[in-house]
Amino acid sequence: MRRVMGTEIEYGIAVPGQPSANPMVASSQVVNAYASATLRARRARWDFEEESPLRDARGFDMSRQVADPTQLTDEDLGLANVILTNGARLYVDHAHPEYATPEVVTPLDVVRWEKAGEQVMFDAARLAAQLPGNPTIVLYKNNTDNKGASYGAHENYLMRRSTPFADIVRHLTPFFVSRQVVCGAGRVGRGQDGRKHGYQISQRADFFEVEVGLETTLKRPIINTRDEPHADPEKYRRLHVIIGDANLSEIATYLKVGTTSLVLAMIEDRFIDRDLSVVSPVSALRAVSHDPSLRHRMRLADGRELTGVQLQMEYLDLARKYVEDRYGADADEQTVDVLSRWEDVLVRLETDPMSLADQLDWVAKLRLIEQYRSRDGLAWDDAKLQLIDYQYSDIRPEKGLYHRLQRAGRIQRLLTDAEVDAAMTDPPTQTRAYFRGRCLEKYADHIAAASWDSVIFDLPGRDSLQRVPTIDPLRGSRSHVGPLIDSCDSAEELVRALTR
Repeated sequence: MRRVMGTEIEYGIAVPGQPSANPMVASSQVVNAYASATLRARRARWDFEEESPLRDARGFDMSRQVADPTQLTDEDLGLANVILTNGARLYVDHAHPEYATPEVVTPLDVVRWEKAGEQVMFDAARLAAQLPGNPTIVLYKNNTDNKGASYGAHENYLMRRSTPFADIVRHLTPFFVSRQVVCGAGRVGRGQDGRKHGYQISQRADFFEVEVGLETTLKRPIINTRDEPHADPEKYRRLHVIIGDANLSEIATYLKVGTTSLVLAMIEDRFIDRDLSVVSPVSALRAVSHDPSLRHRMRLADGRELTGVQLQMEYLDLARKYVEDRYGADADEQTVDVLSRWEDVLVRLETDPMSLADQLDWVAKLRLIEQYRSRDGLAWDDAKLQLIDYQYSDIRPEKGLYHRLQRAGRIQRLLTDAEVDAAMTDPPTQTRAYFRGRCLEKYADHIAAASWDSVIFDLPGRDSLQRVPTIDPLRGSRSHVGPLIDSCDSAEELVRALTR
């Protein structure tokens, strides 16, 4: 289950009392305020040179002339864009502030650095509001404004380039269609604008329109084909997953990335020996989301009809056999834990979904909403319910309903506050993010730019910038470069040692 992975979360943004406020300006204020308060000396820019967002895994490059402007993520638009000492990226993605975790290798580390991102965003909004003339800015970890707009919570997984992309599509599509029963964030309203009354499991399901494609904002596909590995393209591809919800629950995020990584391992090793293809997967995706009773049955290509939970159980059965077959008693602790939690969650979804209100976002939110409905006699068309939905995802600890549930002991956690706080500044130790983060912490005055693929130094007395490539995500770890960075007092000394 261990592989290089990470997430990118766009946050919903609002300026209370100013409905016409420009979200791009507000987002820039948030990012710049955090950078000014926490990053010392020179602020390194993001290096776009190695990015290729229009390269398609199906073997072609989309023309820039026909691409939607939102796909051109390799263009420097002059928006706020900084790299943090924990190796993460904090930036403005059009109308939203976005946080991309550093590269990590375990599901629990994804949770840790994503949770650190929530705290970074909270501090950033608070710092922005303290500047003279700035309004209060509220951030939400959710996926839709219920007015027709959706914004992403993307996952990234490094995979072997040798794995046929057709295998990824065939085996991963039904997994994604059904995965929402475990990691949906829950939503009041149905349809892209939320006008149809009721409750559904996923915030993103209604915004997907095709099975496979390169786009991320228009005609969203279940399987995204962007082929931008940020690593050696001969060895790796980066699977860019855009179909997940933004989770606040640590367990939901842990299972989301942990189970997906297990399924990817089975695909890479050609272990999946059954056809789980779903008929009309886009329609099935929405139908599963629209039925929080979990009774909707999808028709599979082999003629069977399964619920989303039952389809997940098919993958769980395969994963258990795979881990036993390939690793036996040597399976690592997190793999064993993910399998155990996955099984427990699926069994309880079959028998008593509400028993998971302390673990899964969509269940926790539904229980909360039903309590309000029962207490105040609210119908599903009552506008108060959407306000409760928003308030669940408010990242302010004193306002957000998720945070209130957590403080009351009604939400299980995997991490401590101290672990999350440390991840706000410290990089993970097992990937190149360690090198990037430590360089930004120790040599900030002499870092001109950085990206996933390199760190660029501006050294005194040198006519040109010095690029140090970081093409291998598993090099640049603490064991690899930690002693060297500790021993080099200057950036010039470090670069000399690296290029000697």
